[in-house]
Amino acid sequence: MPAGSFGGQYVWHPAADDRRLARACIDVKAGRYLGAERALRETRGDFGTRAHRSLVLASEAADSDLAERWLAEAPGPESALLWARVAMLRALRAEDSGARHTGTLLGIAETACERAALFDPRDPTPWTVRLALARIRRPRDPAPPGLLTAPPGPWPLLARALRLDPWNREAHHRFLAFYFARYGGTASARWDVASFLSHRAPVGSVLRLLPLVALAEEYDPSSLLAHRTWRQPQWVATALRGYRNWLPEVPRYRFTPVLDLSYLAHALYMGRQKPEAREVLTAMGPYAARMPWSAFGDPGDQLTRARRTLGLPVPAA
Repeated sequence: MPAGSFGGQYVWHPAADDRRLARACIDVKAGRYLGAERALRETRGDFGTRAHRSLVLASEAADSDLAERWLAEAPGPESALLWARVAMLRALRAEDSGARHTGTLLGIAETACERAALFDPRDPTPWTVRLALARIRRPRDPAPPGLLTAPPGPWPLLARALRLDPWNREAHHRFLAFYFARYGGTASARWDVASFLSHRAPVGSVLRLLPLVALAEEYDPSSLLAHRTWRQPQWVATALRGYRNWLPEVPRYRFTPVLDLSYLAHALYMGRQKPEAREVLTAMGPYAARMPWSAFGDPGDQLTRARRTLGLPVPAA
């Protein structure tokens, strides 16, 4: 279903309107990897799409032996990348659950990243995977000049990824996530990093939305009047700039960037910018992301409430 239309139900699958990816996910679930190979091979050089597709495919493959089997049967840039992604997800899941074998899985994932980088030295995705894994080891490399709090962190890994793709979306998001409180970060470092990374990005870049991601991550439902934070002038201005400068770029994407649109729509809605929020949600069509709505309750309920308030169709009861 094309974005901009609404068929009466939300589509939560991260493949959204990327049909090639959706078909490849079905193949992966069935234990076949040729669809995944085609979906990834055609993204060589298109690093944003490559990162997105490899992550979605890995989420489908992580509970099977498909990645290992594919790499053994047909080693190459695509099979090595999927294996690195799968190994990353397994290590992060182990870390989040406090599993004893986290260190072993982390070592496997880091080795898989090295192998993927050797297969395609131009691809920044293996380095974004390393950035995701950094929250396990918690490196404390010194920050570059220009940050108020100079928070230590995996700065060399970020620099390595950005040498290959200066405005790589996932690399920036993975780096910011390193400073989330749930991973051991601090609020001061999180705000400093979000501001630093967003302000160095081009005006029309999706990276200008990074402060909205940090804001949603900061949300504490027990805090008095916390829901009014989005109405503060600085956050309304940030959301409106994203609406004016980034939203016009969305039609150029090969797939609907549902998660980024979700953050923007939420910030506009919470900031009481109703016409703009309505336009962003309309652009999303039926496609939905759980964040940032899940920070406020059931994501489906929260999204439905916003759509109903804005006069948009909602799923039938």
